[in-house]
Amino acid sequence: MKAMVRHTYGSPDVLELRDIEKPGIPDEGVSVRVHAAGMDRGVWHLMQGLPYPVRLAGYGLRVPRNPVLGMDVAGVVETVGKNVTRFKPGDEVFGTAKGSFAEYACATEDTLAHKPELLTFEQAAVTTISGLTALQGLRDHGRLEQGQKVLVIGASGGVGTFAVQIARAFSAEVTGVCRNTKVDLVRSIGADHVIDYTRVDFADGKQRYDLILDIGGNTSLTRLRHAITPKGTLVIVGGETEGRWLGGTDRQLRALALSPFVGQNLRTFISKENHEDILVLKELIESGKVAPVIDRVYPLSEVPEAIQYLKNGHARGKIAILVSK
Repeated sequence: MKAMVRHTYGSPDVLELRDIEKPGIPDEGVSVRVHAAGMDRGVWHLMQGLPYPVRLAGYGLRVPRNPVLGMDVAGVVETVGKNVTRFKPGDEVFGTAKGSFAEYACATEDTLAHKPELLTFEQAAVTTISGLTALQGLRDHGRLEQGQKVLVIGASGGVGTFAVQIARAFSAEVTGVCRNTKVDLVRSIGADHVIDYTRVDFADGKQRYDLILDIGGNTSLTRLRHAITPKGTLVIVGGETEGRWLGGTDRQLRALALSPFVGQNLRTFISKENHEDILVLKELIESGKVAPVIDRVYPLSEVPEAIQYLKNGHARGKIAILVSK
């Protein structure tokens, strides 16, 4: 099968399209014939092996343990392990799998669900990781309640476009923060208010929010606290700096250390892929409350270009990788 592989950590230049063997599956595994895959910032970090704790998390200390990148997936079940009960060959599925930038990928049944019929494979492929991050950040860690004022920083990105829609589905009053060229997009997906951060300081203290979801931002913890109510919640999803050890996670560490000593709830988390929450996303999509936003679709052979486009910050919503039709 064809797959986009790399055998060392580095820039997109280390990637190459090659023929490799199809992955085997365990008894609890599902082999998926990949139609499309999704791109997220985690791909960049796994490609570079940075920050270094990524390698310590089991992805390989000196060289990548799995040469094939990609997790978000949508496709058709090819074969199933003997202990699999949810799926059968021929089922259209979406979720996460190991090495989805390939014609075939291996998944467990706990990280897949049947594809919503109204979505294309490309739309389904970009849903799971970003959608689950938004859902769990708002519902589980932000403890979002109806009528609360929510600020989504990075509202035009992959996680942000899901977060705006999910917060609206939970009947919150949503304000999105993005750059001026993406204001119309954020408004079109349901944000009640949109702030162009190049013109307006959302952390000047004039407006305070019950919940802030900060996605990949670099606003200081002090300024973020100025924008939440005295008993409000800040959930930091990520942060992007060039640090080789912390890589932007220093704000999360400071937030966790400070939270027990202040009235505000300062939190961070790492999303977890699971069948139940994928079904929640599916229900939100089928009800018309949430829809994936795709900026561009690249063929498998152009994964390096897609990764660079994402890293440069140009994406409006998600990027999909078309593997097969």
